[in-house]
Amino acid sequence: MRLLLLPSLVLITISVTHTSQGDSIKVGENDWPWWRGPSTNGIAPPNQSPPTQWSPSKNIVWQVDIPGRGHAAPIVVGDQVILPTADHERKTQSVLCFDRKTGDKQWETVVHKGGLMVKNRKASAASSTLACDGKRLFVTFPNGGAVWLTALDREGKQLWQKKVSNYVVHQGYGASPALYKHLVIASADNKAGGAIVAFNRITGEEVWRVKRPKEPNYASPVVVHVDGKDQLIFIGCDLVTSLNPLTGSKHWEFKGATTECVTTTVTDGTHIYTSGGYPRNHVAAMRADGSGKITWQNKERVYVPSMLFHKGYLYALGDPGSAYCWKADTGEQAWKQRLGGGFSASPVLVDKHIYAFNERGTCFVFEATPTAFKEIARNQLGNETLSTPTICGNRIYIRTAHKQGADRREVLYCIGQ
Repeated sequence: MRLLLLPSLVLITISVTHTSQGDSIKVGENDWPWWRGPSTNGIAPPNQSPPTQWSPSKNIVWQVDIPGRGHAAPIVVGDQVILPTADHERKTQSVLCFDRKTGDKQWETVVHKGGLMVKNRKASAASSTLACDGKRLFVTFPNGGAVWLTALDREGKQLWQKKVSNYVVHQGYGASPALYKHLVIASADNKAGGAIVAFNRITGEEVWRVKRPKEPNYASPVVVHVDGKDQLIFIGCDLVTSLNPLTGSKHWEFKGATTECVTTTVTDGTHIYTSGGYPRNHVAAMRADGSGKITWQNKERVYVPSMLFHKGYLYALGDPGSAYCWKADTGEQAWKQRLGGGFSASPVLVDKHIYAFNERGTCFVFEATPTAFKEIARNQLGNETLSTPTICGNRIYIRTAHKQGADRREVLYCIGQ
């Protein structure tokens, strides 16, 4: 999925956060280095204008077939586009790297051979998006009765591999790792009792571990700055949990989510917004000050796609096929629009436009405005999309599939002018 040479693609390296050990996390201004982008909230870097219209014969910079199957979003760092895949014919879980400009394959690293774990037909054995600190790549795979976190260098060489916890597969696994200062943080909630674990990014040494309830859950850990401090927020197992990301110590924990959650929470600086889908549907705003107060909630089914917070409003895609806009501080519905097709991919906000891919491969582009639903464009690539788009450097990178009968071919596209 990536780009042509453009002046806007000059990769200016910036330091996002620093470690106490002098090894800072560095990503470029036009990079997308981890799940939900540089700010972990689904909002693309500013000052860009990717296409709003495309087709198989229009605005496709390059495309490349991906062996196997995976639902993880690609990451983009420097001149590389990187994503995991699981090939059930070869019985492998791998990381693939492509040239950002041309789509040419740079390397493939087989991380696991045999031991693939997946049950739900919509799940995959490669659903976790990688994270990159500028020097190292971090990927989680469920394999052989456990979840494993593996560190690679930018050439694909394995640096270290650690077991996060044992894992009893219920549907699948899709939690993506988070980076914070000198740590990489991974989670593995499951019926056997999982854990949230922080490892040293450089050495792989375990720094802290928090045991979790014996419940299936699929959310990714995320660090947000809310109520005046950094908090690692984790939802699911019927809980909303806030941890100190450096130590794993608990800031607070309350009942407030449902058992099984998939979404990654966002914040307005005062509240954190949670959603889930089993055994009940819910969207809720909880104050992040340790009071446990739920300011508002509703019963909409926003189970898999994560939400967006923008200028006082919360935008969401409901799994059954509708888009929503709520006033973030009160929950008042500004609008609801039926789109159709069902949603698993999370929306991405670019400037004033929201890009939303449904499961049929249709991308709806609409305005991020509470006034009314305003569709800008509707585009089609392939006929199955379960992966979230990556949008940076004026390009859209999307992993989609072309299905015809029993045949399924997965393709990574780079969309641009």
